[in-house]
Amino acid sequence: MKLRTREMAVFAMLGSVMYASKIIMEAAPNIHLLGVFTIAFTVVYRQKALYPIYIYVILNGLFCGFATWWIPYLYLWTVLWGTVMLLPRNMPGKIRPIVYMAVCAAHGFLYGTLYAPAQAALFGLDLQKTIAWIIAGLPYDFIHGVSNFFCGILIVPVISVLRLAERITGNETAADLPSRHSR
Repeated sequence: MKLRTREMAVFAMLGSVMYASKIIMEAAPNIHLLGVFTIAFTVVYRQKALYPIYIYVILNGLFCGFATWWIPYLYLWTVLWGTVMLLPRNMPGKIRPIVYMAVCAAHGFLYGTLYAPAQAALFGLDLQKTIAWIIAGLPYDFIHGVSNFFCGILIVPVISVLRLAERITGNETAADLPSRHSR
């Protein structure tokens, strides 16, 4: 996963956009575009999507504090990235948006459950207390999942913009080249 200078700049900018979007949307709890960006970056950049994702995570820690709440961020977004990496790359165009929206929503619905292992380890919660913690957060996870689903409408347009930017700057993948030059 060697990076070129251009990629470093692009990924730094994309990670910063993730962080800025989170700050802009903080007035609406559990409503954000982080899942949208994580999925779109993963579809376009595959393994290299981890760079902007972790730039976002580090920026979050730098500006909001490297406290116990931040520790789960080290794996929460990787779970979503890994899920998207497992999706077939050649899904039919008609089902692609709904699959991406469903995956984004599932991450939101499961956010508290995914966060729980870190809470249990950091605060010494046994299984019963961990389950109680998850149940107490279900209303927030519901809002998170529903909002992720509707925000997921933006995933395919973001993917299109990222791919267009890559083509304009001459960074097509080998798969892009034949279709572009076969007129």
